[in-house]
Amino acid sequence: MSDELVKRYKGNPILTKDDVPYKVETVHNAGVTKFDDRYIMLFRSHLDTGRSIIGLAESEDGFNFKVHNGPFITPSTEPDFSEYERFGVEDARITHLEGSYYITYSAYSTHGVRIGLARTRDFKSIERIAFITDADYRNTVLFPEKINDRYVKLDRPHSQITPFSIWISYSKDLRHWGDSKVIIKPEKYHWDEMKIGPGAPPVHTKKGWLNIYHGVFETMDGCVYRLGAALHKLDEPHRILGVADRWILQPQDPWELVGYVHNVVFCCAAVPETDGTIKLYWGGADKVLCAGTAIIDELVELCLTNSRKPM
Repeated sequence: MSDELVKRYKGNPILTKDDVPYKVETVHNAGVTKFDDRYIMLFRSHLDTGRSIIGLAESEDGFNFKVHNGPFITPSTEPDFSEYERFGVEDARITHLEGSYYITYSAYSTHGVRIGLARTRDFKSIERIAFITDADYRNTVLFPEKINDRYVKLDRPHSQITPFSIWISYSKDLRHWGDSKVIIKPEKYHWDEMKIGPGAPPVHTKKGWLNIYHGVFETMDGCVYRLGAALHKLDEPHRILGVADRWILQPQDPWELVGYVHNVVFCCAAVPETDGTIKLYWGGADKVLCAGTAIIDELVELCLTNSRKPM
């Protein structure tokens, strides 16, 4: 196994605000999927008001992206959604499920942050479905298939009672969720001891669901965001087969160390390829977008052979 589990793309950062044909201050935290033999990216940008919108870019190779002329998701004007999206929409994740592309996103307002669910079939228009959490939740990802005839999601509620942890929930209709369980908690005196949260939608592998998550460590100079990996049982995803004891990616390049928020790599997308690799996409210091590749079997093996307890 290579010591460098994630190989950074030599052309990083792959997207900056200078690549956007409308005025934004940042480009980061993007969901990515394959659609019609190309890669579609939904990226977050800060405006000069400090609030966020979501733009769209596409690529033939998954590294060289061209941004569309206008944003793809902005705060809704629909009565059922506008009150809860007034302060911005952020951090889209994309899941291909039952012939549609479902988008989870964070919606901010005076009431806190909730998770919105939208759907598209063509990445030209979207249909908002519902808010699928109460306040305050972030980092919601959908599994790309039903398990035991139910939809499954991971997310991270805010809580001062227990460390910010990863929870799992189930649904029959994608709107109403329950049977929630906490399944992975931060580890004390560890690289993710402050808080953790889901990153990319889980990836189906032969040995389990591969979950790329982020973990946060607090230092005297502020927080450091890194990426880790966990493996869930295929037919019982609330059962954790292993959580990698070491991180798989940490801030290293200048644009990951210094930016809007220093010392951050934050992943919202992992695209599996037919050659057994996976493309990872992460925001660098909340300012630019980066990409890299990893070997799926190596990440799975790390979870199984060099693991810690999930809780």
